[in-house]
Amino acid sequence: MGLFWILVLWLLVLGVLSNGLSANGSSRPKVVNVGAIFTLDSTIGRVAKIAIEEAVKDVNSKSSVLKGTKLNVDIRNSNCSGFLGLVEALRYMETDVVAVIGPQSSVVAHTILHVANELKTPFVSFAATDPTLSSLQFPYFIRTTQSDLHQMTAVSEIIDHYGWKEVIMIFLDDDYGRNGLSALDDALAAKRCRVSYKAGIPPGDVSRSDIMDILVKVALMESRVIVLHAYPAVGFTVFSVAHYLGMMDDGYVWIATDWLSSALDSASPFRSDTLTGTMQGVLVLRQHTPDSDRKRAFSDRWNNLTRGSLGLSTYALYAYDTVWLLAHAIDSFINQGGVISFSNDSRLHSVQGSNLNLDAMVIFDGGPLLLNNILQSDFVGLTGPSSLVPTGLSLFPAYEIINIIGTGLHRVGYWSNYSGLSIVAPERLYSRPANRSSTNQQLNSVVWPGESVRTPRGWVFPNNGKLLRIGVPRRVGYREFVSQVPGTNTSKGFCIDVFTAAVNLLPYAVPYQFIPYGNGRENPNYNELVRLITTGFFDGVVGDIAIVTNRTRIVDFTQPYAASGLVVVAPFRKLNTGAWAFLRPFSRQMWGVTAAFFVFIGIVVWTLEHRTNDEFRGPPKQQLITILWFSLSTLFFAHRETTVSTLGRLVLIIWLFVVLIINSSYTASLTSILTVQQLYSPIKGIETLKDGNDPIGYQIGSFAEHYLSEGIGIPKSRLKALGSPEEYATALQLGPKKGGVAAVVDERPYIELFLASQCKFRIIGQEFTKSGWGFAFPRDSPLAIDLSTAILTLSENGDLQRIHDKWLTTSACSSDNTELESDRLHLKSFWGLYLLCGIACFVALMIYFLQIVHRFRQTAPDAYVSERTGGSRSKRLQTLLSLIDEKEDQSRGERKRRKLEKSLTENGREVDLERAAKRKHFQVSSEDSFSMRS
Repeated sequence: MGLFWILVLWLLVLGVLSNGLSANGSSRPKVVNVGAIFTLDSTIGRVAKIAIEEAVKDVNSKSSVLKGTKLNVDIRNSNCSGFLGLVEALRYMETDVVAVIGPQSSVVAHTILHVANELKTPFVSFAATDPTLSSLQFPYFIRTTQSDLHQMTAVSEIIDHYGWKEVIMIFLDDDYGRNGLSALDDALAAKRCRVSYKAGIPPGDVSRSDIMDILVKVALMESRVIVLHAYPAVGFTVFSVAHYLGMMDDGYVWIATDWLSSALDSASPFRSDTLTGTMQGVLVLRQHTPDSDRKRAFSDRWNNLTRGSLGLSTYALYAYDTVWLLAHAIDSFINQGGVISFSNDSRLHSVQGSNLNLDAMVIFDGGPLLLNNILQSDFVGLTGPSSLVPTGLSLFPAYEIINIIGTGLHRVGYWSNYSGLSIVAPERLYSRPANRSSTNQQLNSVVWPGESVRTPRGWVFPNNGKLLRIGVPRRVGYREFVSQVPGTNTSKGFCIDVFTAAVNLLPYAVPYQFIPYGNGRENPNYNELVRLITTGFFDGVVGDIAIVTNRTRIVDFTQPYAASGLVVVAPFRKLNTGAWAFLRPFSRQMWGVTAAFFVFIGIVVWTLEHRTNDEFRGPPKQQLITILWFSLSTLFFAHRETTVSTLGRLVLIIWLFVVLIINSSYTASLTSILTVQQLYSPIKGIETLKDGNDPIGYQIGSFAEHYLSEGIGIPKSRLKALGSPEEYATALQLGPKKGGVAAVVDERPYIELFLASQCKFRIIGQEFTKSGWGFAFPRDSPLAIDLSTAILTLSENGDLQRIHDKWLTTSACSSDNTELESDRLHLKSFWGLYLLCGIACFVALMIYFLQIVHRFRQTAPDAYVSERTGGSRSKRLQTLLSLIDEKEDQSRGERKRRKLEKSLTENGREVDLERAAKRKHFQVSSEDSFSMRS
């Protein structure tokens, strides 16, 4: 019985040990199989095969990585064929492969990654750079190299750095090329640049003559900045043909993507020197990998392995690190209890019995866990930190910018998505705050094609014999600005001379022809004229084109060559030529208050002085005259009546101070009115027009109509189109009540020319818009930039002013003459004063003679008696003359004054006698009283 239990216990121990050993064996398999698909005989494939094999050796020789598990990589050739790549991928799915390194080609990747999605096997590529290979569409695809999305961003920033606006892209017309083109197009659009011409090269075998046909078309284009995105075999042929066609000479810019740097880096030194002979001055991008001791040690090891027959490219480094990335991920997978097991796909049961043997393909059960470990792997490899963002892209993409000079590759700078363009390695900038300002974007000097150190302009006029079609408005009015020469297609005027002078300053020839636009009966619509640039009908527009918002949205303008802005012009009248101009210094209220105060002050002073001052006493009539005379005489400080009371003097002093200020203000205002031109118009500016209901004139074709109706809100029913200066003058003279307009709103240059010959009108108020005239060209046209520089040169050297004086300077209504005339005083400004003085003199004389006649009639009886007694009519005349010559103290007024003084004297004597009698009576009374007491 005891023996039985001992046997049972032994069997249980053996079972536990066997289970433990089996479990340990499943968690740490002896071999882990990994596939690899790439083109073995390609530039990248040759270096990648060596790098992968060396990485496998290093991983298996280092026991701390897989801890006894051997990594086996099965390399298969896709021959850069999507079909063969798919076949090899399907063959892997029949085996116990847990991951696949590759594919190398983006075209192959688009084909076989669908297999990865279905069978949950991670594909880790070190060379597929197509930016559309996203983790959203292909979640089991991981990229350990840089995406072309970053490479094309680097290219766009290089183009923007040198100020180029249009580029030509030559690309291989497959998934790799087209998607790279799309990425570049988007990156350039963010910099307000564009791909002006796209030259696709058919995939497959392409002959030299086919490439020559493509480059001949490229040479006829305007842009001289060419981006080449192709495979090495095709790319070298393109450069060879371009060198043959003279497209590697001065003026051209060639930018090659990293295919060229990988080919040159991996080629032998002798072959590299041979290849660079046809690519002098080309800019090349190379994926940047930081320098390190491990990288330098591997480079020395590489040279020993290849004995100099094959160079070390960045793709070899990425292939090497990809193996290590998978090794670390598999190790983490096993440590987490992951089991390498496979299961059949139930969806493939329906194809059983097929000769394709598709039902043999299996799903990797641990695929999701391994994928997660790959994304979370974090180690430092030959290419630097291998940290990946959740999308499977590198965390710090960076490129080196290489210039091919002589037989070598010279680095001119770096690009990274963190700091942009710089001459400092990106890893040194990661510890600093990101600075993408334009001043911080730097590159070293470049030797361009043709051994030129001057940055190419980047464009030329198309070499196809085509002249630029420059639209010119066919104006009816204001022909001084632009007009067509009768019987020809040539034009003349201020705008034409400015354009011609600016073109002559350009360092290159500009073939162009003027195309008149308009029917010749009325000014054309300038908005429609500018819009024709966007349709390609015109290559540019020259004329009096205002730079306004709706036009700048569709075209580019040069620097303004003439200041402009909307102004209001209206009739006016002069205010300083009237006969009653001397009344204008004071308003009616001021005149009324001043006159009232003169009377009031006279009454106040009379009241204060009447009881104590004899000069303010007398009969009522005389006192009234004294009040008026005194108050008015203070205006000239000529009052003769003296004030004796303290209050009267206080009031008079303050009033005289007020009179002094009034006199000074009146004198100053009247001087200004009589010597400075004073103009008056009921319209004060655009606000007056907006609030009123009168019609407003504008020029046909001008943007003023749109501004007045849409910008200010004036109804279109109030706007009246006018076509010429003569119509302006007629409409303004008629006025709104006779079918004309109250004012005209137009641009200042037109109005200044109009007022030069029309002196009856003036600009009212200030400009209410600020703009200018410029020449219009298509968006991002380099000609607009160069002409802007030329216009600034014309302005600085005085040629622009001389052209202005030639066409627009007139002297019909010079403001200088107006100022000289306004300094002179004319009789018409004073005849009102003379009239008042004359009327006063006439009235005074009439009253005086009426008084004489009245007195003469009183003496008429005596004269009649003398005549009857034998006198003559001469006696009557002598009597009249004697009355005129008679002294005034014999007049009735003098006698009345003397009579009044006599009565006052007699009254005074009676008062004195009465007072003396009272005193005598008092004395007699006193004496009697004294006697009685005695």
